[in-house]
Parts: sequence; structure tokens; C-alpha cells
Amino acid sequence: MEYLNYFILSIYFVLFPLFLGGIIRKTRARSQSRRGPGVLQNLYDFLRLWQKNPIDGPNSALFAENAPITIFLSSIIVWSIVTFEWTSILIIPFFLALQRMCILGFAMETGTSFGGLGTSRELLLAICSEPILIMSLLVAQSKLQVGFNWLGILMGMLFLGAFMVAILAEIAKPPFDDPRTHLELTMVHEAMLLEASGRTLAYFEGAAQLKIASFLVLLMRVGIEHTNFDFRILFGGILENLAVYIGAIFLAVFLGYWEARSVRRKWIWVPEIMGMTFLFLLVLGTLIKI
Repeated sequence: MEYLNYFILSIYFVLFPLFLGGIIRKTRARSQSRRGPGVLQNLYDFLRLWQKNPIDGPNSALFAENAPITIFLSSIIVWSIVTFEWTSILIIPFFLALQRMCILGFAMETGTSFGGLGTSRELLLAICSEPILIMSLLVAQSKLQVGFNWLGILMGMLFLGAFMVAILAEIAKPPFDDPRTHLELTMVHEAMLLEASGRTLAYFEGAAQLKIASFLVLLMRVGIEHTNFDFRILFGGILENLAVYIGAIFLAVFLGYWEARSVRRKWIWVPEIMGMTFLFLLVLGTLIKI
């Protein structure tokens, strides 16, 4: 049964990032009364970009050559940690910091004004979101269990909601970023990738899809593993993994609808909501311990 479970996880590992981002795009289009691209359009875009050679700027050097593949490989490692749980999830922020350092270096190396604008905003998001993310992962790594009663469900939903705030900032979704915009006043993640093309852009886009899959599955795994009901006693954990990945698909649908209906907020709003979320997690953790 254990080997069967790992075989099914391997299938999830290969296939899930290919269509999860497409589900978000499809749901967003349907919410706006459009047909939208197919679920596998992200895969087609990746393969199309992979066949093209990148065009580097005159100031491109170390980061332009090494940052994209480093970000892509670290995203694969994070996705493997979330899928197979072969090590502690507390190591995930270190890989996220590596990715952020690489993409900031890539954006600053080109010397464009858009790159500097995007890096400054990305650093603000990182400073505000990483404390929430690290605290959420510390709680997720603990042995804390919530019961199937109204108080336990309420506490769990509040914690997952606060965790989702940090996830929205990490995967560049509204209200912190809008990946659909190309206006210099609203760009964050897109501003840092304006100089990327061809295979370089394919690495960045592939890493983004892996990050979306990693965080949505991680959120569902945290929510399910910290309940009193032990799914592992049924079919050796196969049922638990099935519930996690089905829940991640529903989260992708919700995220697509949220992206269609939400807008990016003013930057002065970002530190305030992040600070309030961090304080809320501290108060919530105190109440749970009591």
C-alpha cells in the first residue's frame, strides 16, 4: 500500500502543476463571461517559449544566465517537499529567499527603471509577508490538533485565512499584485520579468506554476493534517492525499474567481494589512494555547 501511495504521489507530482494554473485562468475567464484559454495553455506556452533562444540585454551577465534555472530548480525542490514530505517544511522559506534573491538580481542587473520599480515593491512584499509565512509554517509543523466542533472549525478557518493572505502575496495575486496588468503603476512581478524572453521566460513561468501548486497543496495539507480525524488509517494515506489534491483544485477555482473580482490595492495598504494579519496570528495562537 505504501508503494502504491508513492506511485500516486508521483503522478500528482508530474501532472498537477501542468493544469492547476490553467484552472485558475479558465475560472477567471468564465467569471468574466469569456471563453478563456484551455486548461493546458500554460504547458503549451512553456513549450513554445522553451524552443526560443533568450535575448539578453547589454548589461546582462551572471544573474541573467543562472537566475532562471536556479529559480526553476528550487521551485521543483519546494514542490517535491510539499508532495512527498521528505523533509521539514520549515526549509521552504530558505528556498523562497533564494528565489527572491535570484529574481531581484536578474531585475537589477539589466539596469532598467522597471526592474528597479519591481524590485523595490517585491522587497516590500517580502518584508511584510515572510513573518506571516514563517509563523504559519511553524504552526503547521507543530502537533497541534483541532476538533470537529464549531470552535475548532472556526479557529482552523481563521488560521488558514491568515495563511492565505501570505500565499496571495507570494504567488503574485490580488490584492497585492495583478499578473494581468502591464501598467507601470501597478506592476510588481511582471516589472521584474520585462527583460526576460525565450527559454529564460519559460523558466520563470514554469517556476510560477510550481509555486502556485506548492502553496495551494500545502494549505490543504495543513488544514487536513491538523484535524483529529486520521486519514492515514484508511488505505495507507491514499484517501488523505486524494482529499488534499481535490481540495487544492477547489482552491484554484476559488482563486480564479477571486482574481476576476478583486483588484490590486494601494501600496500604503500593504504594510497595514500584513501587520494586522501578523498580530492576528499572534492573538489567535495565544487563544488556541489557552
